[in-house]
Parts: sequence; C-alpha cells; structure tokens
Amino acid sequence: MDFGFTKEQESFRQEVRDFLEKKIECGAFEIISNGWLENSSQEFSKEMSERGWIGMTWPKEYGGQERTYMDRAILMEEMLTCQAPIAYHFLADRQVGPAIIHFGNDDHKKEYLPKIINAEISMVLGLSEPNAGSDLVSVKTYAKEEGDFFILNGQKVWTTGAHRADYIWMIVRTDLDAPKHKGISEFILDLKTPGVTVRPIINIAGVHSFNEVFFEDVKVPKENLVGVKNRGFYQLMAQVDYERAGLERLMQNYPVFVNLVEYVKKEKRNGQPLSKDPMVRNTLAELEVEYQIGRLFCYQVAWTLTQGRIPNYEAALCKAYCTQYEQRLSDAATRILGLYGQLMPGSKWAPMNGEAADSYLWSVSYTLQGGSLEVLKNIVATRGLGLPVAKK
Repeated sequence: MDFGFTKEQESFRQEVRDFLEKKIECGAFEIISNGWLENSSQEFSKEMSERGWIGMTWPKEYGGQERTYMDRAILMEEMLTCQAPIAYHFLADRQVGPAIIHFGNDDHKKEYLPKIINAEISMVLGLSEPNAGSDLVSVKTYAKEEGDFFILNGQKVWTTGAHRADYIWMIVRTDLDAPKHKGISEFILDLKTPGVTVRPIINIAGVHSFNEVFFEDVKVPKENLVGVKNRGFYQLMAQVDYERAGLERLMQNYPVFVNLVEYVKKEKRNGQPLSKDPMVRNTLAELEVEYQIGRLFCYQVAWTLTQGRIPNYEAALCKAYCTQYEQRLSDAATRILGLYGQLMPGSKWAPMNGEAADSYLWSVSYTLQGGSLEVLKNIVATRGLGLPVAKK
C-alpha cells in the first residue's frame, strides 16, 4: 500500500503553505490553539474563495472544481497546522453545501450554493436541543403548517457560531403523531427572521462560541423545507459523516503539541532540559505516534470519499480516536508543565501563553459534540465489526 502523495498533491500542499506563510508574515492571524474556530474572518474566506478553495469537491455545475477529498484533506491539514481563521465558511463548505446538492431543490441550489462558494454567507447547524443531544430523534422544536408557511416554535442549544452567522441549517419535528424517526424535517432559516433570538453560552474556557437559539412563532416559508417532509432524520444520517471525519477533530490544538516540544527543549529542571527526562520523552513520543495514526485515519476517510463510498463506520472510528487523542494531548501538556500549566492565556506567568490550560478546558466537549463517544463506538461495533445489536 502506498501512503505517499502524488506530485500534484505535493504541489498543491506547497501552494497552500506559501499562501499561509504570506498571510502570517503580514499579520493576518496568529497561530494559536482553536484559532481556526474562534477567529472567523469573511475577508480570509473570500481570499480562499478566489483560489477555488471553498466547495472544491463539489460538481462544477454548482461552482465547484470536482477535486478529490484527498485534496480537501491536504488543504485542511495545512489550514489547521496554522490555525487559519476559516470558521466563516467552514460549516457551509463541509456539510451544508453537500447536503443541499444531495437533497435541495433547484431553487435551493441556485440561491445558496453560489453564495457559499463566494463566501457571501455563513451558516451554522441547529441540531442539538436541551433534551436531544446524541439522541437527535428526541427533538421537540416543532413546525406547524399554516398556508404558505411553517410556524416554528422551540429551542436549539450548543449552536456554534450562531451569533455571527446568516443562516441556520436545522432539523425540526413536523409530525407529532409519527414515530420519532419519521416525523422530522430539515429547513434552512434566515437568523434575522422575526421571532428568532440568539443568546450566548460562555464555555468553561471563557469563550463565546456556543449559543442558545430560541424560536417563537417564527414564519418559515415552505420553500425553505429541504428534501422530503418528515424524512429529515434519514437525510441527516447521510450528512453527519462529513461532520465527524475531518482533520479538525485531530488538529484543533495542534499548536499545543508543537509548542510543548519546543518548551521541553528549553525549560530546565534539576539542571537538565526537560527533554532529557525519560518520562517526558516517552510521553511526547507516544503523542507523536498517536497523532500519525489519527492522521492516517483522517486520510483513510478522505480516500474512501474519493472512491465514491460513504465512510460511515470509518468516520465514526476516526472521530472517536481523534477526539480522545486531543484530550490526551491537553492532559499531557498540563502534566508536563506542572502547576503553571493551569494558568490561562493572559497571565504573564503562564508557559506557552496559557494554551495548555485553555486546550484542557476546551477538550471536555470534544467527545460529545458531533456524536458522543458512546454513540460512535456503537456505530463501529455494529456497522464496522458486524456485532449484534443488544435486544431490549
């Protein structure tokens, strides 16, 4: 098996690196953990759009380039290595666009796909609710038909980026009497619609990335229904693999590992560099090996998509492994740094500018968001290994 890249892929990687190096040199952004998520920049996204780096895997008829998912994985690896500010277009590019291509009607494709490609709009995902996290069939937000509209009432939670987005891609219940899986539909909703309220959730790292979104008698035009009414859950299941398998699950805190390696080379304890400590050396070696394994998992998913197959259990395995790796990385960093590793960004005493503590607090959510670890293990067990489903 050849684990190498083609000359064309290596050339593309260098093209992306050259672009990023110039942006860093001119001060467009800093390389900090979670920077890709926290720092949304429409200007940066528009520059990526001009280079054809948004929607690059989409069909040409919708503005894409029909490039491979391997190419997109290379792009994402380089972007995440530098923590480039890609949040503005990221969710629309990764998940919403492909969903519109597969399930949207012609009007949806004409209205939204060009705007996503050109970085003119930002979209977020409205899936989780207070009593429906991993168990999405339990959503209670309800849309009732009235004439040419659906009247929407309910609440979403943990909606990343809703405070700065234009649209929300959401699932709601449209049939209260149908079995749970068969009464859900997908909608696109303008977040400026009357009756929509976005409230911030400040996470334990002190960052505003999550939100609650409330809907009170919101009038949603019927043309905003995507796909078949009451088939939204089945449509969603074909979309979540895009969410679970990207390199962002592995590299959200990549700068922590890079800075930790540099830190142990310079920091001395008992007159010796920390890099001479056998325990520290072993920990960093394990992290490097685990990182490379996770990287191969991510590229396996990209390769599977390039072959035209849906990487269902592969995506679940990839996310389960990579998010746990991220947690082990932040835990190892705080242990190696000692008590000072608990200091947050902004403290003059914090080593690595407090990124170890910051990443540690962020990491709590990694094995929950986008599908909990337990759900992912069940997918790997039943769909990947063919193990029997437990009967009640």
